[in-house]
Amino acid sequence: MATKKIFPTKSSSSLIPWLGIAFIVMLIDQLSKITITRTFQLGEEKFITSFFNLVLAYNKGAAFSFLHNAGGWQRYFFTGIGIAAAAYIIYLLKKHGGQRMFSWALSLVLGGAVGNVIDRLLYGHVIDFLDFHWAGWGHFPAFNIADAAICIGAALFILDELRRVNK
Repeated sequence: MATKKIFPTKSSSSLIPWLGIAFIVMLIDQLSKITITRTFQLGEEKFITSFFNLVLAYNKGAAFSFLHNAGGWQRYFFTGIGIAAAAYIIYLLKKHGGQRMFSWALSLVLGGAVGNVIDRLLYGHVIDFLDFHWAGWGHFPAFNIADAAICIGAALFILDELRRVNK
């Protein structure tokens, strides 16, 4: 008697490692934020090197505090965008799980997006703590592990597209 597989194993099995990477990114992000919030007071800085500090900052807006003073609606707006992006990324991972660099990029962006959505849902803001600066040039806006993962994922998207165009 022949059996028919209802769910194709290739696409669902290739999704698991990419979701695992996203989960690890989200976990490291959340653990680092818990550590910082238990160690620092809001606005407190700790000098690490001549170009890097740790600081506890809250961001109610998006990247670079965009819309941070918008009155509160932005929390729900950016949470919705994060959830929609996560759903679309999971769809793309399921469809393109065999494309390694593309899937790495998606996984990093997914883990970062979920990490920041968790902050917005639990606290109403994103916890930032990485503060890079250059003598005389001022400080780059504080960010977190999730933001770094999203940026690295975006860079991998660009690199993947450049490689694809050159083929």
